[in-house]
Amino acid sequence: MASSSSSSSSGLTAQSKYEVFLSFRGEDTRNGFTSHLAAALHRKQIQFFIDDEELKKGDEISPTILKAIETSDISIIIFSKDYAASKWCLNELVKILDCKKINGQIVIPVFYQVDPSNVRKQSGSFGEAFDEYEKNFPNMVQKWRDALTQASNISGYHESRTFRNEAELVENIVEDISQKLEDMSNSTDLDSFVGLNSRIEEMKSLLCLESHDVRIVGIWGMGGVGKTTIASVVFHQISRDFQGKCFVADVREESNKMGVIHVRDEVISRVLGENLKIGTPTIPQNIRKRLQRIKVLIVLDDVHDGFAQLENLVGGSDKFSPGSRIIITTRDKRVLDKCGVDNIFEVKGLQHSKALELFCRKAFRQNNRSHDLLELSQEVVCYADGNPLALEVLGSSLHQKSKQQWEDKLHNLKLISEPSIYKVLKISYDELNSGEKEIFLDIACFFNGEYIDFVTRIQDDPMSIRDRLNILIDKSLITISSYGNRLRMHDLLQEMGQIIVRQESVKEPCKRSRLWDHNDVYHVLKKNK
Repeated sequence: MASSSSSSSSGLTAQSKYEVFLSFRGEDTRNGFTSHLAAALHRKQIQFFIDDEELKKGDEISPTILKAIETSDISIIIFSKDYAASKWCLNELVKILDCKKINGQIVIPVFYQVDPSNVRKQSGSFGEAFDEYEKNFPNMVQKWRDALTQASNISGYHESRTFRNEAELVENIVEDISQKLEDMSNSTDLDSFVGLNSRIEEMKSLLCLESHDVRIVGIWGMGGVGKTTIASVVFHQISRDFQGKCFVADVREESNKMGVIHVRDEVISRVLGENLKIGTPTIPQNIRKRLQRIKVLIVLDDVHDGFAQLENLVGGSDKFSPGSRIIITTRDKRVLDKCGVDNIFEVKGLQHSKALELFCRKAFRQNNRSHDLLELSQEVVCYADGNPLALEVLGSSLHQKSKQQWEDKLHNLKLISEPSIYKVLKISYDELNSGEKEIFLDIACFFNGEYIDFVTRIQDDPMSIRDRLNILIDKSLITISSYGNRLRMHDLLQEMGQIIVRQESVKEPCKRSRLWDHNDVYHVLKKNK
């Protein structure tokens, strides 16, 4: 990198851990593309390092920059016309690739107004720079050449292809970074997930990663049992062994909202590392051939129409290179039977001891159980049937509550004639006040996955909304994504909220408080009421 300002989006020092390190040629892009990318990262609250001229003294990389590279999760390399004219840039590149090899650092190249082949072959302006280096730095030339060739073969972004303008390119890069950081966050601390380690190992054994065939593995279990968590952690742990990878969250919802073809195009774009908009039912032959040349890892989360969605989204298992893996999560075992999966991992509820441990973590914010409430804890846990989501919601609802309130909760659970996860969860909804119920239903119907700033901005009283959101968070009814600041509601809770709204008027959608399903909206508009 040539230069910039020694800072990050949150003012971290170079001894801190960064999420993104920016490597660029300052004279080419400092006041243009790089500044736009830095501003977009700042808006997303992503912590990044960008150096300044004061750190560029002599021929050696400063310890500050070396430390920044080593402590970053992701490095963005912005290849521009005169990138290779800077020995600093080339030395940074060598260091970044060392971190990729040793620490598994994620590297994303951006080819800005340069052709990747010029970087790969050191031709054009890159070749001109090396004519000089051959004379003055013969000992470093081969190392620099190898680094440029290696980096040019990493999937990244090409400014002159597929993107309508620079703003769209920046938006795509930042969204990609946000997703990668969120995937990392979701799988960094397995110890915080009770009983997860053994499930991860069992799932990985079913994938038979040492086998060179194409393998499809299903994850099956009731809602809230942890299917998505298992798939997400496995995806993160093994994804670096695949040339193309994609995790599609909530296939059912996304397919209904955007259409299967749109979701399929998103899958192919992520796998190939390009912004492709095919828009037709048939995948072009040249795209199919490219998919067949790379080993891919694809996760389809919450599939409900097995064979049809698998065919539309990925074109069948025979369309991929040997060694590819496809993971499908679903609540319906028939979906996996239709897909012809190679193995099925059935995710069952937690055993009682593990269930009690998870419940206590939420109820007491620690593993230690209150002796005074131990017997009540044992009884409450039984109603969750080992379901992690239900255990978290129940435990959170009883945090810092009196013994009498615990007894009242148990009494309400005992009143359920036919216990089910839905009914157990609904007790926590019923305990909300009217304002909290309103925002819960708004999220369930409209705002799941939306940015929290957007949701608060469109409300009449943003401060009050934030207070209510914090209450929902404390009760484990929603979460905020670690990166991107988006609202997240588990699909089981979302379905419960939508059922509550539908029950306001089962046969007449026009009498409901909210309309989100396009069929219901069409029906109401057509009837003009």
